[in-house]
Amino acid sequence: MTVIKSIKSELKDQTRTQELIQLVTFNVGDEEFGMDILQVQEINRKLEITRVPNAPEYVEGVINLRGKVIPIIDLRRRFGITTKKHDKDTRIIIVEVGDHVVGFVVDTVREVLRIPKSVTEPPPRVISSIAAEYITAVGKLDDRLLILLDLEKVLSPNEKEQLKTVV
Repeated sequence: MTVIKSIKSELKDQTRTQELIQLVTFNVGDEEFGMDILQVQEINRKLEITRVPNAPEYVEGVINLRGKVIPIIDLRRRFGITTKKHDKDTRIIIVEVGDHVVGFVVDTVREVLRIPKSVTEPPPRVISSIAAEYITAVGKLDDRLLILLDLEKVLSPNEKEQLKTVV
């Protein structure tokens, strides 16, 4: 009986080890982040952003994407990182967060990456200047750490409501 339990436990561990996470990776400041590719609708070069009066400071404005008005959030501002002028590498990642579609301005998009879930672990209390509440896990890759964002928590419920008044 204990041999069967041991084999089942070992199979469960192997299955967990082999489970892959597919991510879009990007940089904001000196940090590398990843987000679940299933939440990403598209990635655009810098589009014309229209400023919105009285919007929260982390909201850069809105864009018109094929007739749909989408709020654009500057992740540098959201995470309290010094802002910088947009350049040729700046991208807007359009994502679905709950029942909202928003765009996140990032410094550069790196790659689509598949990593085993086994190389991730829960985040420490604080990572750099990014609050741990935004982070689901940290991926330990060969030569780098990858911060996996929880897009549902990047904006609080109150902030999601505020976005409705922006668009």
